[in-house]
Amino acid sequence: MEPQPGCVVVTGFGPFRQHLVNSSWEAVKELSKLGLGRDAEVELRTLQLPVDYREVKRRVTRIWEDLQPQLTVHVGVDAAAKAVVLEQRSRNRGYRETDVRGFLPEHGVCVPHGPEVIESLVNMKAVSRRVAVEGVEVMFSRDAGRYVCDYTYYLSLHLGNGRAALIHVPPLSPGLPASLLGKALQVVIQEMLAEELLQRCSERMEAKAPQ
Repeated sequence: MEPQPGCVVVTGFGPFRQHLVNSSWEAVKELSKLGLGRDAEVELRTLQLPVDYREVKRRVTRIWEDLQPQLTVHVGVDAAAKAVVLEQRSRNRGYRETDVRGFLPEHGVCVPHGPEVIESLVNMKAVSRRVAVEGVEVMFSRDAGRYVCDYTYYLSLHLGNGRAALIHVPPLSPGLPASLLGKALQVVIQEMLAEELLQRCSERMEAKAPQ
């Protein structure tokens, strides 16, 4: 499956638990208004996902089968976060918290017989170091939390051969309104696309180098 260089999909999540207004979806809605900038030669598509393991599996599979995006970025809320957090990797096992319908994946596993850990092709540490958004701290993480966000990320990494990302955002607050989180998403995703392009160029140069 070849990626379509003109498409980037960004998803946020619907309400769950105390998050009747989920900041991840509010931030994605703001991003959809902003776009990815005039210099981005990609089409931005946004989609809300329910906090529902089975429905997530169906919808994420369709994203990769139907749209074949260059990159899919999932955005979730982390109630304890004070910063925007870029997740480097996802785990296949250990999903023990039920979704909004009270469902759990069988044996707590995302993909039976899948790798225990899958890492994004995007170097999140490098992105986090280069990004600067006034009023927002951007951090790097290697533990995505083993809930529906992490489950979504693993599926996307598995189906998209690593061409996926997960960003955790804090709950909305006076200091971190949806407009600011949306701007942070724009800047972070622009940097992710630049990082991905650098990697592709590097791979091509290595492939052309004399053996």
